[in-house]
Amino acid sequence: MKLKDEFVTVLNNKGSVTVSVDTELFSGMIRGNETAALIMKCLETETDINQIVNTVCENYDADPDCVKKDVEQLLDKLREINAINE
Repeated sequence: MKLKDEFVTVLNNKGSVTVSVDTELFSGMIRGNETAALIMKCLETETDINQIVNTVCENYDADPDCVKKDVEQLLDKLREINAINE
């Protein structure tokens, strides 16, 4: 899976903001914390949920099962707005 090219993410040290350059696809913005920013960074290239979970776990001391649930929640939101190619 990968974030669609029509979506642009700006990362900073406090999180991320993602917007669509195609307002017919999605009009609005998605704000995320540091963890969401890391997930969005992973989605810049082709990846899968296991790779994302591993990356988050490498960067934070967190339980993989808990991380997977959080990643799935964000991916579900991105699917709702048709922001990722799978």
